[in-house]
Amino acid sequence: MVKDLFERIQNNKGPLGKWASQAEGYFVFPKLEGELGPRMQFQGKDILNWSLNDYLGLANHPEVRKADTEAAIAYGAAYPMGARMMSGHTKYHEQLEEELAAFVMKESAYLLNFGYQGMVSIIDALVTRNDIIVYDVDSHACIIDGVRLHSGKRYTYKHNDIESMEKNLQRATKMATETGGGILFITEGVFGMRGQQGKLKEIVEMKKKYNFRLLVDDAHGFGTLGKTGAGAGEEQGVQDDIDVYFSTFAKSMANIGAFVAADTAIIDYLKYNLRSQMFAKALPMIQTIGSLKRLELLRNSSEIKDKLWVNVNALQNGLREKNFDIGDTNTCITPVYLKGSVPEAMVMVNDLRENYGIFLSIVIYPVIPKGIILLRMIPTTSHTLSDIDETLTAFEAIREKLENGTYKEIASRTKVDLDA
Repeated sequence: MVKDLFERIQNNKGPLGKWASQAEGYFVFPKLEGELGPRMQFQGKDILNWSLNDYLGLANHPEVRKADTEAAIAYGAAYPMGARMMSGHTKYHEQLEEELAAFVMKESAYLLNFGYQGMVSIIDALVTRNDIIVYDVDSHACIIDGVRLHSGKRYTYKHNDIESMEKNLQRATKMATETGGGILFITEGVFGMRGQQGKLKEIVEMKKKYNFRLLVDDAHGFGTLGKTGAGAGEEQGVQDDIDVYFSTFAKSMANIGAFVAADTAIIDYLKYNLRSQMFAKALPMIQTIGSLKRLELLRNSSEIKDKLWVNVNALQNGLREKNFDIGDTNTCITPVYLKGSVPEAMVMVNDLRENYGIFLSIVIYPVIPKGIILLRMIPTTSHTLSDIDETLTAFEAIREKLENGTYKEIASRTKVDLDA
């Protein structure tokens, strides 16, 4: 007997979906209102927001808003119509690609409509069934989904672990010798949950011993790291050794879209083989022209990044001084690790939002191990030192409530599974 396809979906909503009835609209799919920035509204209340990836505060920069508005007036939301290869190609797309390539010190670049689908498609285009992929076990979901499309062998290494990297490169080398293929090594410039930089310098050093090509997803490094803001590769002095460099506009650029940069021969190949771009409508002019203005500000306004790092250092140093565990982040991403259950985490975040007016992202099992609560904060150029002081005071208060059992007691009185 053939089962109803939807039977599984109705009976098992998944590790996150099972919380929907208690979490949706508040803990997940929350509705933030007002101008994007550190101060917004949530359910009718003013909140201090630490949950936007607008690192450089460009979302509401007056020059950016002006450029976006003028592009919308001139072209509307639809222009250009069609895929780039057919009818959606413009001089502005070419200009943005040329300027992005120069900014990240590569020969050429190609625009992507979205970072997620772009990375999936890049991986798919770069490898054949004979090739081997080696990638970090903590890779972003877009990398994992790209690897899932690969019909050949793939190996994961322990997160940022050099010994594990080399062990898996040895396995990959042996396998590639048998298949007659090559090796694609994938890492992130900055890992989005823990805030650690990928060990690009050490990985590049291994290229002397193993024959592989390096793909780096630098979504969180672009605009925030390096002397010019060119990212984690520039920060670590190995930008030239990254074979394929990828970043999204959804972080420092406060926009929609992404790009990939590499030697011209590689970009020319990807232009004709990236299925997610070949068969999709071109990036609209609002995003394209708006990104030109954002990139101009990245190049010419170093004080924006400098202010970001004043805030990052103030927040992270303040947390360390108060004995909070923020792991070994060496980027803007600021994780705070606490011990507690999912129900305790839900009560704690409710307390933060309702009684302290602070909104941030909560990360729980199954994204991280059971018994751990990760409060993830994104400091931006737009935050103030007063915002940081207010947050540090609130964090001391919620930690005390977590440790003395207040949140556990409150959770026990709700319809929440305390064994989760």
